[in-house]
Amino acid sequence: MRITGIHHVTLICADLERTAAFYRDVLGLALWREAANDDDPGARHFWFAADPQAAPGTLLSFLEYPQMGPGAQGTGATHHLALSVGSAEEVAAWRDYLRSREIPTTEVFDRGGLSSVYLRDPDGHILELTAPSAG
Repeated sequence: MRITGIHHVTLICADLERTAAFYRDVLGLALWREAANDDDPGARHFWFAADPQAAPGTLLSFLEYPQMGPGAQGTGATHHLALSVGSAEEVAAWRDYLRSREIPTTEVFDRGGLSSVYLRDPDGHILELTAPSAG
């Protein structure tokens, strides 16, 4: 027995239309599936894919719970999600593109072989866009 990777990550959002506008229209992920949550049929569940075939490891899913309050960072919480992009140059291009859309980002960081920029989605989840550093 062994773990072979991450299939998908599921996050909670307040508004799936707002989430789709960000992940699909800004970040370019495909809205792969819209459904009710299998575990809570009263909640909507959207799946986004970075890969056209929705391959495991390229999937983010969101459960809509508008009545929930904001999350708190701390033990037991997820700090951030790191999403891969093609190159260090693309990390910088993403920073510029996001800022042109009035989405605040950090400067590009070079950390031990990775080039990264950080931002928040509409619900406050921290996202990292990252690629191997050039050189």
